[in-house]
Amino acid sequence: MRVCVIGTGYVGTVTAACFAHVGHDVVGLEQDPDKVAKLKAGELPFVEPDCATLLGDGLDAGRLRFTESYEDAIPESDVVFICVGTPLTETGDANVDALRDVVTNLAPLIGDRFKTIVTKSTVPVGSGDWITMLIEDAMSPSQVRMRNFGVVSNPEFLREGSAVADFLYPDRIVLGSSSQDALDQVALLYDTIVRQDFTDAHADLAPIPLIRTTLESAELIKYAANAFLATKISFINEIANICERIGGDIEQVAEGIGLDRRIGNAFLSAGIGWGGSCFRKDILALTRTAEEYGFTPTLLRSTVDVNEAQRLGVIRKLQDELKILKGKRIGLLGLSFKPDTDDLRDAPSLTLIERLDNAGCRVGVTDPVVTSLGEPFDGVVTFHTDVEDLADGVDALVLVTEWPEYRDLNLDKLAARMRTKVIIDGRNALDGDAIRRAGFRYVGVGRS
Repeated sequence: MRVCVIGTGYVGTVTAACFAHVGHDVVGLEQDPDKVAKLKAGELPFVEPDCATLLGDGLDAGRLRFTESYEDAIPESDVVFICVGTPLTETGDANVDALRDVVTNLAPLIGDRFKTIVTKSTVPVGSGDWITMLIEDAMSPSQVRMRNFGVVSNPEFLREGSAVADFLYPDRIVLGSSSQDALDQVALLYDTIVRQDFTDAHADLAPIPLIRTTLESAELIKYAANAFLATKISFINEIANICERIGGDIEQVAEGIGLDRRIGNAFLSAGIGWGGSCFRKDILALTRTAEEYGFTPTLLRSTVDVNEAQRLGVIRKLQDELKILKGKRIGLLGLSFKPDTDDLRDAPSLTLIERLDNAGCRVGVTDPVVTSLGEPFDGVVTFHTDVEDLADGVDALVLVTEWPEYRDLNLDKLAARMRTKVIIDGRNALDGDAIRRAGFRYVGVGRS
């Protein structure tokens, strides 16, 4: 099938590269000429395992190309995916300006052949009907009567760091629309993925469920999924805080409740809280939608509040160990909000840097892929090439991102270079017993 993907950010680029990988002809539409030039050269604009390989393979095979022109991309496409951002406004609403611009530009180019318009990235509930209205506004009455287009909501469930695997081996594929023809067309597009022969590594995923719903339900599924996962993390962090006060161990508690099949063990890792571009934005947008219809979602609000407080727990732990923070040197291990990505959006590290700087600390940082922060952090942090360099003269090291590189620290070398031997494990990813045996003060989250 001929596919157009509008927007070459994280979701759009992964979507385009993966659809080309399974055999479709894909054109990526992006109006930033610098982005287009880099993508044409096979340069991935972000860090994501395996995606650069698929990008290069698609370009070499001639199944993937990029353009800045709507006139070049839209008319010959069977399915058009909209993958533009919907960031939060100051009021907590989703900013749909980019979505409106895309629909306004593509509507006059739909033509006479049936075309399916798909929202892939997260859009506010009701966007499908709104997009339909915008397209009809750009058409003549005869074109409207032809109904030669359909709108489908196909939410993405891509995790940064494993997005390619999530796309090719998904837990489910959700399609929502009031148009049966549009649903059938997008279902056919995914047929190669749904019917693939699974290797032993993915045998548990076969067959992949393809769920057909209404537009509204599909749009809500994405918000609800992210809200639930974020709530689960905030819940286990609340329990971890109780463990710290009564002498319990959150690792044992999480194992004990995770074996209950109704609960499961995923997203039960206590730490300094979640980050990234989705959870906070989606929860606030869902909260805003609920409030517009007269409902106050107390649990959703609390999920965000708990997460924000959890980050500040690191400051409290540093105060417990070092007492006065003013004049102390603190080293942060990791900046990205999770491993295998360079994404800093809503990263806990940025909150910690701001708070530590305000407390009068000198902050050093290291990260395997992030090498700069830009404004407003220029001059606030010092970048170091490795952990041992970072440790020189610091009063404490804080594990912020559980990169594999940080799981096996050379404790002897660190002890020789640190001024005070304190390690705060913000992800419970380190061997606390080994660290204590090496003469360090080790502090985890919810671990006695």
